[in-house]
Parts: sequence; C-alpha cells; structure tokens
Amino acid sequence: MEIKAYSRITADKMVVNGSTVYSSSDGENINLTDLYRHLGIDYPKFFKMDNLCKAGFLGAETIIRDAGMDTVTPKKDCDIVLFNSTSSLDDDIAYNNTIEDDANYFPSPSVFVYTLANIVTGEIAIRNKIMGESSFYVLKEFSSSIIYSVVKETAQETSANAVLCGWADFLNNTPDVLLMLLQRTGDGKIQFTAENINKLYR
Repeated sequence: MEIKAYSRITADKMVVNGSTVYSSSDGENINLTDLYRHLGIDYPKFFKMDNLCKAGFLGAETIIRDAGMDTVTPKKDCDIVLFNSTSSLDDDIAYNNTIEDDANYFPSPSVFVYTLANIVTGEIAIRNKIMGESSFYVLKEFSSSIIYSVVKETAQETSANAVLCGWADFLNNTPDVLLMLLQRTGDGKIQFTAENINKLYR
C-alpha cells in the first residue's frame, strides 16, 4: 500500500502533505478549536468531543478531504487503525478531578464517555461513514515498526482498499498526531514502510 495523504499535528502547528496549513502565532500550544475554524469545517458535533477525538478528527478530516474521499459514501472497504501511548489519560485525569474530593463530588458523564481511547476511531468512522474494521492499540512509545506491521497485517486480513492509520495522542494540552491515508493505488505516492512512517513523524 502507499501513503496517499498524511497529516501531522504537533504542539504548535499542523502539516498536511508536507505543507504547514496552520501554526500557533502566540507561542502557546495549538488551539484545536481555532484549527477547526481555520480549516473551514462544518461539523457541530466537534464541540462535544474530547481533545483526543478533536485532534484525531482534524487529522483525518484534512487527509480524507485532500484525497477526494470525502465524496465517497459509505466507505465500506476502508479500515481505521490507530495507536498512542497514553490511551485516554487526558480524560482520565479530568474525570478523576470530578470524583476525588468527597466534599466537591461532581462526576461528569460528558467526560466519562471519553475515557476509552478507541472512541476517536468511532468519531472518525461516524463522520466519514467508514464501515470497515477499526482498532486502537496502546503502545509503550511511538514505534514505526509496530505501526507498520500491525497495519500491514490488518490490511491483508481485511483486503481493504484503503486504511486510515497512524498515531493519535493528546496529553497536557499537547496534541501528537500523525495520520496517514493508505490506498492500493500504485500511483507513485509515498511507499508505506516503517522508515517512511518514522520520517513523517520526526
């Protein structure tokens, strides 16, 4: 398979297919809502998502649109395979803050619903009508070799023609996202290899 399109979101910028499409101008970490508005996306449900879902959603939205797949619905032969190293820790911390003090106990269902890392795959699938297999793996750290081997095996097992895959993490107000849209195109795009995954991430 080949990398048809990719997006990278870090603390201060977003890069799509090698071009910076947004950067933080004030020296602060990137604001995902500002990025959403800058990209001109119209999807009100975005504002109800947690930060991990917002980051993954924005990364997916740009490359699906760039590859012209946003007009293809439903996407029955597209899989989603994502990875990170913190799972839903950003939400776990927020939820724990609502229950740790007996005198100020206010458990929030709106936070609790996102204390599973794989919710981001669901949000992306719903938005884009992706109907293939989806999975989310939690690794000790970023590993291009593991990402490559797991995605390759998944694509072989499902015979998917497209796979949305990569790294989607968010912690301490910092997104760390590398999403790639793979297709069996043979049109001279970037080859899907562990080395190229590492180059795009670094």
